[in-house]
Amino acid sequence: MKAAVYEGPRNVAVEEKPDPKIEHPCDAIVKITTTNICGSDLHMYEGRTSFEKGRIFGHENLGQVVEVGSAVRKLKVGMYVVLPFNIACGFCKQCERGLTNYCLTMQPEPSAAGAAYGFADMGPYQGGQAEFLRVPYADFNALRLGEDAEARQTDYVMLADIFPTGYHATEMAGVKPGDQTVIYGAGPVGLMAAYSAVIKGAGRVWVCDFHTDRLRKAEEIGAMPIDMREQDPGEVIKEATLGLGADNGCECVGYQAHDPSGREDASRTMNSLIENVRFTGCIGVVGVFVPDDPGGREAQPQIGDFEAQGKVPIDWGKLWFKGQKVGTGQAPVKRYNRRLRDLIAGGKAKPSWVVSHELPLDQAPDAYDHFDRRDEGWTKVVLHPDGSG
Repeated sequence: MKAAVYEGPRNVAVEEKPDPKIEHPCDAIVKITTTNICGSDLHMYEGRTSFEKGRIFGHENLGQVVEVGSAVRKLKVGMYVVLPFNIACGFCKQCERGLTNYCLTMQPEPSAAGAAYGFADMGPYQGGQAEFLRVPYADFNALRLGEDAEARQTDYVMLADIFPTGYHATEMAGVKPGDQTVIYGAGPVGLMAAYSAVIKGAGRVWVCDFHTDRLRKAEEIGAMPIDMREQDPGEVIKEATLGLGADNGCECVGYQAHDPSGREDASRTMNSLIENVRFTGCIGVVGVFVPDDPGGREAQPQIGDFEAQGKVPIDWGKLWFKGQKVGTGQAPVKRYNRRLRDLIAGGKAKPSWVVSHELPLDQAPDAYDHFDRRDEGWTKVVLHPDGSG
């Protein structure tokens, strides 16, 4: 089969790889028809993680079941399914608590938790930017889709990651109807957090970023853009809230946050949220932060070895003084994907509005290059390994 393979920093190649096989009675094989490039893929693409050469990218996957193991009961050949990026067993202590993002069974490292397709430090599993994908514990992990699945793949594929992840940010932030919410980052996840806040009935949603094209996307759903090259988000928000600050906020950037000049500062967005969110407000953090970032030593020399070890200088005193609450971590996709699927099916949500490009798998190398450089208009890339789209 063809697959998008990591060959070193900023080097993706489409290569022939062996077709996946049923390895356990609970497995299924899915023919991937739609798969996304995620901002998290870029950390690996840029060489800022321990992703191994020769591994297949891709944790946002949708496709059609073509084979099932002998113990699979719910899935049938021919069904369309979307796959949470979390690979979970469904029966460990964490999964029983609904924390499928921290499954203990699928992560082979005893001191760690959580597994994912094609993701650094989250197990040995191959990704889905390929023609076929093996799905462990398929009855539990695969979300079945309705009759409109084939025609609405670019909507439903967002259930694999970015729609539930953006929604998770708003859940951790406690967004409620009428709230005033500030979101840092207008990438795909930040846009989904803004979309989720709007769906929940937030009164005002600000989205802060440097990229004009992405801020225009935020405007399309009624969010208010703040171009940080021209405006200070703190001043805008204080003026609009009588100096009190936003009710809550979402961090959707992560450890490679930077200032307008391009200088990395991993603490920039978190400290801005601590400043911009009111006393006793909540902050949801879904931007990726890592415990080991060797690239940080060179990229952020002002804190050097601390950043390489994932240590970020946070305004802890102000956070404590303001009595703020912070929620962090990857999204437990299964907690949200059914309800979000039904919003899509019922015509209440259309997350494909973020998609800028639909391309065949063969164009993955160019797509990674454009998306990594944040080129104008490259807001979300969808790949079709089956040549559709």
